[in-house]
Amino acid sequence: MSLRTPLGEVRGLGSAKEGVGHFWHQRMTAVALVPLTIWFLITVIGLVGADYATASEALGQPLLAIPLLLLIGAGFYHMKLGLQVVIEDYVTNEGSKIALLMLNTFFAVAIGLACVYAVLKLSFAG
Repeated sequence: MSLRTPLGEVRGLGSAKEGVGHFWHQRMTAVALVPLTIWFLITVIGLVGADYATASEALGQPLLAIPLLLLIGAGFYHMKLGLQVVIEDYVTNEGSKIALLMLNTFFAVAIGLACVYAVLKLSFAG
């Protein structure tokens, strides 16, 4: 006995089996962002009043650059997942939905890579 409706049987629509994975990725990035954000705020507060050279030298150190890269990666991935849910839930036109989902991915990757580039440039500026 199937729990699918007759219309669902005809269309062949059903579970894409991706919802649970998406749910867990969003929760895991949220959990990772809590300590990373607290660490980042403490670091930035510690740099208040420092000149550009001091701040860039501090952020270029591996002990600060690596958690900063983790924050960037988790933050932009979490943002992409969250916005994806909003688009899937509230955009009804299929063409617009696909275009917005693509733009969401491109935006998250482009801005995330720009941030990673900035951190790496600080790290290897020597």
